[in-house]
Amino acid sequence: MDAVLEDATIHQRRRTFQKMTNGFGLDDAYRTTLGRITEQRGNRVKLGIEALMWISCSKRPLKADELCHALAVEAGTTDLNVGNVPSIRTLLSCTLGLVTIDEKASVVRLVHFTLQEYLAAHSSWFVTPHSMMAEICLTYLNFQTICELSTALDTIPSTTPFLHYASCYWGFHARKEVTKSVKWLALRLLRGDAKHISGSILLGEMRRVDSEPWMGYYWCTHLDLQGFTGLHYIAYMGVSEIAIDMIDLKIWDLNGRDSNGATPLMWAAKYGNSTLAKVLLEQGAVDPTLADNLGLTPLTHAAKAGHQDVVKLLLQCGKVNPDSLDHRCRTPLSHAAGFGHEGVMKLLLQRRDINPDSNKYGWTPQACSAESGYGGLAAQAQRRSHYRRLRARGDGRTPLSYAAGCGQGGATQLLLECGDVDPNWGDGNGRTPLSYAAGFGQESVVKILLGRGNVSPDLGDADGWTPLSYATSSGYEGVVNLLLECVHVNPDFPDQRHRTPLSHAAESGCESMVAILLARGDVNPDSEDKGGRTPLSYAAGSGRESVTKMLLERVDVNPDSSNEYGRTPLSYAAGAGREGVANMLLEREDVNPDSSDEYGRTPLSYAARSGHEGIVKILLEGGHANPNLRDNSDRTPLSWAAESGQESVVKILLDRGNVNPN
Repeated sequence: MDAVLEDATIHQRRRTFQKMTNGFGLDDAYRTTLGRITEQRGNRVKLGIEALMWISCSKRPLKADELCHALAVEAGTTDLNVGNVPSIRTLLSCTLGLVTIDEKASVVRLVHFTLQEYLAAHSSWFVTPHSMMAEICLTYLNFQTICELSTALDTIPSTTPFLHYASCYWGFHARKEVTKSVKWLALRLLRGDAKHISGSILLGEMRRVDSEPWMGYYWCTHLDLQGFTGLHYIAYMGVSEIAIDMIDLKIWDLNGRDSNGATPLMWAAKYGNSTLAKVLLEQGAVDPTLADNLGLTPLTHAAKAGHQDVVKLLLQCGKVNPDSLDHRCRTPLSHAAGFGHEGVMKLLLQRRDINPDSNKYGWTPQACSAESGYGGLAAQAQRRSHYRRLRARGDGRTPLSYAAGCGQGGATQLLLECGDVDPNWGDGNGRTPLSYAAGFGQESVVKILLGRGNVSPDLGDADGWTPLSYATSSGYEGVVNLLLECVHVNPDFPDQRHRTPLSHAAESGCESMVAILLARGDVNPDSEDKGGRTPLSYAAGSGRESVTKMLLERVDVNPDSSNEYGRTPLSYAAGAGREGVANMLLEREDVNPDSSDEYGRTPLSYAARSGHEGIVKILLEGGHANPNLRDNSDRTPLSWAAESGQESVVKILLDRGNVNPN
């Protein structure tokens, strides 16, 4: 804006502004403004240029108070001079409009993204910025007031706003540029091990961004400062030059374990620090076979994170077991497959001592009698019995199962090309790779698996759920269509509770799935499960109005069917307060609004007890329901409403002249 205002006339200003907004003349404008910054008097030049350096080179956006404190740190000092902290107003004036405050995000930013590009292309404006920033961070962390802070603090004091950034990101800058001063300050900090608050802050940040709950492993969630040393710290930061100096000092236990049982080598492996991993492996005292509290070895950590260089180093050292099992019976290959790290998988699959189908507690269809075949009832019963014994012992999933379930097509292809991988191997619950792929909607992987002639598309798990059951219940239309194209898939296959794919799709409200299945002639739209509930009963109880409508349009669906307890679709809809469904059902002449279950309770009785006013009104309007019917306990709907404290329902019932209050 200053460059625009320098023009003398409105016409010239408009022309300059138009050029700038069209992307022309920006370099000249930035160069001119930066030149004006360097022409300022006193300390304003240093403040303006360093502010631009921090904003353009920082790992994450900085808040205003963080930036101001960073600019106040002076190399060689032992504590912060609070009087040296500039105000944000002063900082903005020194940068001549090139810096702005993002009020919404509460951070300081450059005025436009093109300025970031300009500064990156013209690096001469900043001399060794990263080593300077690393030195500022480390100087700050070594301040006396910072060293005296307790590691038990839950929040960062407002007086030390730069503490979080300095603790978590000094290594980011040191990796780019290391000087003797940075090394000296880092070693001084790291000698404190777990006694310095920066270690606590770093672990807190790792817990926030580095946990993987969906895979069942919380590697950083349970970390605390116990056993956490400077070597763990530097292994995470990945500054190899500093790490080598630390090892040479021979102060730290190279196999020291943190609270999660992890050694520095594990940290280096997990975060891909191949240089440090190599140096550690060259030390005779380092044991690369040690596992952490979850049973994960350095090789497992490296494979899981996809660090090929580290995996190669560990495999070459000759001491590690490339097929080691963690506490969930998963191998390094299993983890690499789940995350789709194909390069790591190729390294592992080249080994003769790797089992590509590792599965400690799983089940293979070959265990069934050969005469029964994959789809035989005897085989299904035998599987279910076997699964019940295995379920509590471990999940038993193979690398292929994880690759398929996570949608890793390349990893799936790699494993299928191995001659000794069984694509039909079921885990401890009997789920096959195809079942996982179908259940998570991994359409491309389902296509890969079905393209193999040896994959059975209709294997049920311990609960009798087939791949089609999982796909329909979750609404994955593409997967369902692929499965239904297979001639060996039974679209009406009942699970252990005799529920069919249509039943699951109806309950979950998957309209497209219901439509696809109802269009087939080999699907019974009114099938009953073991409890006598039909797809309509599940749709009504779940309030799936569109699915209910589709089923009621069928002449082969009984809208008033009762289950083993005598409850009808209307009864379930009334009890759950599904007004739209109740209206649909009551429009039918073949639906009895006063149907009673084995306890003698009617739909009105269930609605009254649960306080569903809308349902009560719907049932009473037009004389649909008799409000005075008594159940087997001689109780009326009014009695149930009164006992459960449903005042509004009691009022609705008493306002009707035909309700007996006794």
